[in-house]
Amino acid sequence: EGEKIRIKITSLGLTESRITSDETIQQLFVECRLNNFLAEETPLSLPKPTGGQRIHYNYSTVINVSKEDNHAGREYLKSILLKPDLPADSLKFTVVSDPPEDEQDLECEDIGFAYVSLKEIFQKQRDIIEQDIDVFDSQDASAVIGKLTVTVEALRALRSVHEECKND
Repeated sequence: EGEKIRIKITSLGLTESRITSDETIQQLFVECRLNNFLAEETPLSLPKPTGGQRIHYNYSTVINVSKEDNHAGREYLKSILLKPDLPADSLKFTVVSDPPEDEQDLECEDIGFAYVSLKEIFQKQRDIIEQDIDVFDSQDASAVIGKLTVTVEALRALRSVHEECKND
């Protein structure tokens, strides 16, 4: 069990912002990225939620970080624990606008970002379970455009990697 990181993207709600008023933004999906070796996205893009509503993805994925199967992932987790100044110590969630079927000439557009710090999970010794995290506007990092409800169960994997670091 200590060899896996579980990630669940439960739901997304938007606050009033340029996103809610932008007619070209209709369908949204969420990508989850860990440094440069993992990128997963919700298989569905869902209609943009309107005032006060949430859209539910209920999407889960598991990252295997065992020594045998994912050496790079494990080394990356070690670097998070060993290098306190490593900037990329977070899971990054990107909310992406998916162009409507009839406008396929439009590109997917990143509209917001949310982060979960793996280092913080280890420091607090607590996984994140069904927690709302702020989604920041891709064009203005100080503006919160919504909340993403996520679960990130990484503590066991981080402890396992930490034990290994002590033994190396």
